[in-house]
Amino acid sequence: MMFYSMLFWEYFKNYMKTRMTYRTDFWIQVASDLLFQGMNLIFILIVFQHTDSLSGWSEAEVVFVYGYFMVPYGIFSCFFNLWQFSERYIVKGEMDRVLTRPAHNLVQVLLENMDPPSLIGSLFGLGIMSVCWFQMGITPDLLDIMLLAVFIIGSVLVYFGLYIAITATAFYSDSPTGIVPLLYNIQNYGRYPVGIYNRTIRFVLTWLLPFAFVGVYPASYFLNRPEGSEATMALLTPLVGAVFAAAGLAIWNHGVKKYRGAGS
Repeated sequence: MMFYSMLFWEYFKNYMKTRMTYRTDFWIQVASDLLFQGMNLIFILIVFQHTDSLSGWSEAEVVFVYGYFMVPYGIFSCFFNLWQFSERYIVKGEMDRVLTRPAHNLVQVLLENMDPPSLIGSLFGLGIMSVCWFQMGITPDLLDIMLLAVFIIGSVLVYFGLYIAITATAFYSDSPTGIVPLLYNIQNYGRYPVGIYNRTIRFVLTWLLPFAFVGVYPASYFLNRPEGSEATMALLTPLVGAVFAAAGLAIWNHGVKKYRGAGS
């Protein structure tokens, strides 16, 4: 554990040295990320200009869910930034370099592509949640804060499992599949109440591509909603995250064994 902590610190220092060389670009990226998230928030606010509730959810509740959604999403974007994995590591052969080093290959790939500015989005999400809590008159206690941390970890593990599994398909095919952008679009469904979708989509978002566990399910636990609703599903977040993370890691390790190098 100490070895990987030191490795993370070295990668982080190299990242900051590189990015601070072009500080304007760094802050432009931060601003653009926040602007993108802000536009999504504005969309929700516009929707509630035309309705008082969304499938029984008030404006403050939906905005709270969006705030929660931003927290694990920011962590995911920081540490699992693997959009160009196939082209960089498989097609160009950089995976060969990774496999010659002592650290676990997945850890190296994640650290080489981490994007710390994305964590600002997580802080922004926590701020949105705090404002919504205040508006709804809800005061979280110590247990709520502890459960929030556990749920966030579970949500991040859901992201980890799904995206690592999809990324690992590159080991079996040298050409990008286009699945990652599709998955990226589907994940956005998790930031809205699942009650607005039909039964098939609810099933997919809960058990097949469980993006409801990165947004609406865990977030609903901290709202004053009726018992037996989405809040009950929130308690499954750590379990679902662990299962999908284990499956994603197994698929990755199997793919690495099948990898035969870039060739000539």
